This record gives sequence, C-alpha cells and structure tokens, in this order.
Amino acid sequence: MVFHLDTDLPRELAPLAWMIGRWEGAGVVGYPTIESKNFGQEIECVHDGRPFLSWRSRTWLLDDEGNQVKPLATETGFWRPLPDGEVELLLAHPTGIVEMYYGTTEPAKVEVRTDSVVRSPAAKEYTAAHRLYGMVDGNLMWVMDMAAVGQPLQSHVSAELKRVE
Repeated sequence: MVFHLDTDLPRELAPLAWMIGRWEGAGVVGYPTIESKNFGQEIECVHDGRPFLSWRSRTWLLDDEGNQVKPLATETGFWRPLPDGEVELLLAHPTGIVEMYYGTTEPAKVEVRTDSVVRSPAAKEYTAAHRLYGMVDGNLMWVMDMAAVGQPLQSHVSAELKRVE
C-alpha cells in the first residue's frame, strides 16, 4: 500500500519528500571501458507510512531513435533519513553487488558516497561511487561517479527524469 503525502508522511521523510513518486526520462552512460550510450530510466520512490523510502530503478539501452533496445542496470533499495540532515541509501543489484551509501540532504538535493560495497565472487570489480540527486525545474536530475575495473572514481552516468502519474 502506498500512502499519500498530505497526511501519511512521517516527519522524518520531509527532507526526501520531493523524491517520492514515479519518474521517467533518459540519460547518458559512459566510462573509459565502455562506449557512451543513451539510456532510458524509470524510478519508483514510495513510502508505506514508515520512516524510509522504497526505491526501484530500471534502465534500458536506447537506439538513435529513442527506442528501447535491451535492459541495462536494475537496483532496488531504501532511503533512510537520519537526524541532522544525514541520509543512508541501501542498494542491491542483480549483478551480485550490494552498496551502502551515506551522505547529506539539503532542500531538493541529496549527495551520497559509498560507505561500503559488497560483491559476490562472480561480480565485476567495483569499489566506490558518489551520487548527487536534485530537483531542477521540477525534474529529478542525478549524476553518478564510479570507481571500477581498475579505473579511479570518475563520471559514469547522468540523467534527467520527469514525474509521471
């Protein structure tokens, strides 16, 4: 069950309330080990009355005309607001990676860095990340830097998403 913002939002979620909803859009993914490509994304960020947000993101490769080509990354997790404007983001990926991020919130902005990364023996080498989410002109914009496969922390992905009903 999804609750409505007006009456059911725990006060602890106030710094993250702007993220609640369903978002769709597109972005660019690239890294020294892969060619830059356009991707589509859908995010669902909901709450059930408890003081955390459930998070689900799906992405897919887009062709030059903007058509979906194949699935890319999927992540599922939770945003956990803490006192004094701090926040945790816990994410699990079907590729054998689990991440715990820690960071801060400001009005319509969240910045987090990996506190820990756990990989299964079969997962690719991945050591750290930094994510920045913000509300800009009513849209959810985000960027991610990544350190993986022997590369230092550097730009990996960015996207702009619009809220959808």
